Amino acid sequence: MLVGIMLSLKDHRQAQLIWSAVKTKKLGLRELESMWIVFALLAAFSAGVAVVLSKAGVRNIDSTLAFAIQSILILTISWTAAFWQKDVSAITHIDRRTWIFLIAAGVATTLSSLFTFRALKLGDAALVTSLERVSLIFAVVFAALFLKEQLNWKVILGVVLMISGAVLIGFSRQSG
Repeated sequence: MLVGIMLSLKDHRQAQLIWSAVKTKKLGLRELESMWIVFALLAAFSAGVAVVLSKAGVRNIDSTLAFAIQSILILTISWTAAFWQKDVSAITHIDRRTWIFLIAAGVATTLSSLFTFRALKLGDAALVTSLERVSLIFAVVFAALFLKEQLNWKVILGVVLMISGAVLIGFSRQSG
């Protein structure tokens, strides 16, 4: 958790440095556009750590209570980061459609987390996570259908491999 807070606080300074480098042409837009990879990998690492810590945390308490406790921290850290980055004033300029999408995403995120915590309470972390990560497949399909993102053979092959991996990991428990 502390590492996450430090990354969020450090991110504000990094964003200023990156923007300054772009303005002075020391850093091109190509380098800036690839930063999403770094943040995606940090998110994946954080999610992996969170699963293991959550599994350990739900052993002796109700899974919903465990998620509620974590939610307090999520709320506190998120708003602290927003205030630190001075983005809070933009909340008054958010249009109705964006609010609808953000609220719907919040409901979906909450349901996903509640289901994940319950699954972690009942099953092995590695198996739960491999099945939960099938969400990547749903994300690819939904992005193509609703956001009109393009699919190519590499993305389709990746989806097939993800499905195969989830099935293989799921059945690994049975064959022991």
